[in-house]
Amino acid sequence: MQRISSRNARFQVWQASLTNRTKRQRSGEFLVQGVRPISVAVDNGWPVRTVITDASRPLSRWAADLLQRLPAVERVAMAPELLAELGEKEEPELIAVLELPADDLDRIPVGPEFLGVVFDRPTGPGNIGSIIRSADAFGADGVIVTGHAADVYDPKAVRATTGSLFAVPAVRAASHREVLDWVRRSALPVAVVGTDEHGSTDVYDFDFTQPVLLLIGNETAGLSTAWKEAADHLVRIPITGSASSLNAANAATAVLYEISRQRSHPPH
Repeated sequence: MQRISSRNARFQVWQASLTNRTKRQRSGEFLVQGVRPISVAVDNGWPVRTVITDASRPLSRWAADLLQRLPAVERVAMAPELLAELGEKEEPELIAVLELPADDLDRIPVGPEFLGVVFDRPTGPGNIGSIIRSADAFGADGVIVTGHAADVYDPKAVRATTGSLFAVPAVRAASHREVLDWVRRSALPVAVVGTDEHGSTDVYDFDFTQPVLLLIGNETAGLSTAWKEAADHLVRIPITGSASSLNAANAATAVLYEISRQRSHPPH
């Protein structure tokens, strides 16, 4: 077992990966903390490169069991004050260093009941994480983040998923073109449905029991012109009160709930 008690080169690489997207990509790895996220990642077979533990305290039963499940994975014992820096103000017992998966749209299964979620140019990593969590909760097959956007593997996004990142594929795509080409390759009649406050149909009047690619727009600007033009349908969430629109993650959750409701209770 390696021990790290100073801010050596390895520690600096991990520390940089918390805030620097380019360095995350270059190292091909990202940090995960928390019992549930790490457990879900291991349960779903995500490649763990390194497990970093607190050199100053004995392992809990959970941590010991986890390490037994990962006998071939490198283990590093780190000074607690350094581990706390990687934990970003938390005091984690253990941090897992996971391999970044490929941004391959084929990681997302496309079947007869397909439900995919596109988040277009999000600026807030927390919103990405919240949408991935909702996608997992309501049975989506995957989440695609398009355009110039916050990063799926930003620590804030990873934390906001509460482990759902490791249960639902989340893929980054440069633009709408790659996504539409991928959908067409499936040869399934997938309805591309955008959410827009000026949509022509209320969400509960639209038939979501068919295969659907759901489009969620940027937090302030909404869907790009390109995505609006690509959409087969634009739906709206009827709201009352003084609010003009919902937060992007809240809007996605509302529509995903409606899709789940329709698919659980299809009309006769």
